[in-house]
Order: sequence, then C-alpha cells, then structure tokens
Amino acid sequence: MIPLSYDVIVIGSGPGGQKAAIQAAKTGKSVAMIERERRIGGNCVYQGTIPSKTLREAALTVVKLQRSAKVFDFSLPQDIAINQLMMRLENVLEAHSGFLEKQIQRNDITMLQGRGRLASQHSVEIESIDGSLLTLQADIIVLATGSRPRTPTDMDVDHEHIFDSDSILHMHYLPESMAVLGAGVIACEYASVFQQLGVKTTIVDKSPRPLSFLDPEITDRFVNNFEQAGGMFVGDKKVTNCEFNGLSGVRTTLSDGSTIETEKVLFALGRSANVEGLGLEAVGVDLGPRGHIAVNENYQTSVPNIYAVGDVIGWPSLASCSMEQGRRAMCHAFGVDVGHKFSVVPIGIYAVPELASVGVSMAEAVQQYERPVVGQAKFSEIARGQIIGDTNGMLRLIVDAQTEAVIGTQVVGEGATELVHLGQMALLNRDKYTIFLDNVFNFPTLGEAYRIAALDIFNQLSGSSE
Repeated sequence: MIPLSYDVIVIGSGPGGQKAAIQAAKTGKSVAMIERERRIGGNCVYQGTIPSKTLREAALTVVKLQRSAKVFDFSLPQDIAINQLMMRLENVLEAHSGFLEKQIQRNDITMLQGRGRLASQHSVEIESIDGSLLTLQADIIVLATGSRPRTPTDMDVDHEHIFDSDSILHMHYLPESMAVLGAGVIACEYASVFQQLGVKTTIVDKSPRPLSFLDPEITDRFVNNFEQAGGMFVGDKKVTNCEFNGLSGVRTTLSDGSTIETEKVLFALGRSANVEGLGLEAVGVDLGPRGHIAVNENYQTSVPNIYAVGDVIGWPSLASCSMEQGRRAMCHAFGVDVGHKFSVVPIGIYAVPELASVGVSMAEAVQQYERPVVGQAKFSEIARGQIIGDTNGMLRLIVDAQTEAVIGTQVVGEGATELVHLGQMALLNRDKYTIFLDNVFNFPTLGEAYRIAALDIFNQLSGSSE
C-alpha cells in the first residue's frame, strides 16, 4: 500500500528533482518522487545531455582518425545509421539508470509513475498511465519538471524532415546536408558535431555571431573551425519560412528572400519551461516574464512551501546547477546548513571544439572594472596543442589590473570544459593572476595555457615586450 502522506513530494526525476529528493531523504524525511516516463533521469538522460554527448564522442573519434589520415585510410560509410555511431549509448544509459535507481532505493524514496499536478498548496494529484487518479499530501512540494524544445508556432516540425533538439537523434541515418536554425549552445553543439560527421551543415541565426555571450575572439575561433571543417555560418538573417519540399529535402527561406536547400533541418531555438498542466494558477504559483516559475534565492516560489528547481526556473539551465539547486532548496526547507552561496558558475559548451567560460567576459569587464586586462594563450604555442593537433585553441585570462585578481576565463579548444575549472578556482579564491606564474605545471599539458596567458598579462602590466 502506497502511503498517502509524505514530508516531501518531488514532481520530476531529472537532475534537480533527484538531488532534491535525496537531500530531503538524507535529513530523515519521507519522500515521494513522481515521473511521467518509465525510467528516472528526465530529459537530461534520455533525450539531451547523455545521448548528444555520446554522439559527440563518435564525432571526436572521426576527427582523430582524420588527423591521422596519412596512417589510416578512413571514411564513414554512406548512409550510416545514427545508432551505429552511438553503439555505447544503451550501455551508458543502462549503467546510469541503474545507478540512479539504486540511489533512490538506498534512500527509501518512493517512485511513482504518472503525471503530477498541484491539487492544493499541500497536495499533488497523480494521473497514472491507465487514467486512474491518486492524491498525495505533503508538507513540502518541489517542482522539477524541466523543459522542452522551443519551436516556432507558424512552421511545422514533423520530426521526419524538420526536427527539434529532442527528436534529432532519432534520425535513422546521417543526411548529406542540414540547416541548423539558431546559434545558441544546443545549436552550436549539434551543428559542429554533425559537420564533423560529414554532414554539410549551415547555421542560420538573426544574430551576427553565434554564442553572443562569449567574447568575439572566442566565437571567431569556433566559427573558423566550423567553416574549415566544411560548415557555414549565416548571421544577421531571420527565418521567414521552413517547409518540406515534398520530394527530397527542406527549403528554408530567409528574410532577404534567399533560400537554403538541405536534406534535413534542426530547429534549435532554446527551450521552454514545462509549466502547463501543473495547476500553478489555482494554487497561486507565479511565473516570471519569460514563462519560467519565479523563485527567490532559496528556490521558494510565491507559495512558500512549494519550491522549484532546474530548467523550469530558467537560466542557467545546466544539469550541474539543477543538482545544486535541488540540494540547496531542501537544505533551506529543513534548516540544514547549505554552505557558501555559489555565485561562480562555469558554462561548458560541448561543441567541436569545446568552449567554456567562467566569470566575466571582456565586454562585461570593460563595463564593471576601471582597467581590465586580458592575457591570451594560443594552443599552437603549447607543446601539448601541437601533439594533439589542436592548434586553433585559445585560452583568455581576464584580470582587474588594479587588484591583479582573476575575474574571468574563456577557453575554446580540446578539453575546454575541464580547463575552465582552474580559472573557476582562482576566481573563488580571489587569486591574483601571478599564482599561475609562481607555480609549476606538468609538461606537456594544455594547463600550461594559464601560465602563458598570465605571462602575457605580466608583460602588458610591466611594459615588457618579452
């Protein structure tokens, strides 16, 4: 018999929901977690992060083999099936899902399959797959329902010729060409991966450059790498129409009247919060201006006993942040010391090449600091960069010249999402850039880029030309 009353009910089993449920259980509370899908993990596990990164690993293997073209006679077979490139996916998903299930069981969390909605401030109604209803009571409710791809309302996404970021990996084979509409994180990740796999890929966006929150020097290197691989970026153009031509592909019409003909199209226009059907209005949970659930610094909604975490509350919409939000929400709910407030969040973009950022960009530094200075290190100057064949990579270290403190780091190139953590630690510790000059790095490593960037800053501040 399922208990009808719990201390905490969590709706959604993605990264934020999982960690909220586990943290509450570790404080001795009874917890129920509701998930509409058969397996726990949410979109992150089954539609987004893990499948897309598995495909990316296949693309990286292709890149490495192509770099060794003189040794290996390598080319991908024509019409290769997507699932052949993701042979390890089921093993990865099974291992990850098994780990999550054991974690849930170990913490005595009750798992219920169905659609959850708020029935009142302290109750949740669950509709099971057979249509039956069950109402549970709880002192605390956590909304962690995630997000879905945002698609235009005036164009048909048929998931056969025109895809969104959830359905794109269900293509049966690699097409010859693809247009990616959008130039944000998801768009650039998929576009660069498919281009590396031999799909002639075009990115189209209304912005003049992709990933506009990064400095131009970083995004320029991404675009150069993308175009050197055979792709094309079309900026400052709006899409006015996109439709299957009824025969062999998709015609995308742009604001200047020009058209792009491709075999497939991917809409990657960001994501929308899953708030429909949650019963928010009836209970009095407010939404923000962009349709996300509004929360305070403790992740409480306008109804104090109802919390919300993850994509459903908007930026930064990262699995890593969602996990921490879930933990902190339940620490606040039950008076557990949450530790230091996290304010330095690294952003990792798993494109080819990788991009990462933490702290302020140079554009932001100019607005916030009297005298910011940026030091650059090109991977072509580093032995490790030459060894692995990544000579287009770059690391930028941003410093406040008055205090000499590190205030930002941006990286493009292999290992960027790992390298950025060194900059993050310097930010958190309020270190001066000289910490990278006064210590020893392994040789040869990409980590030496910090030392070279710091030396560039030293030369600028001292007036040296060495």
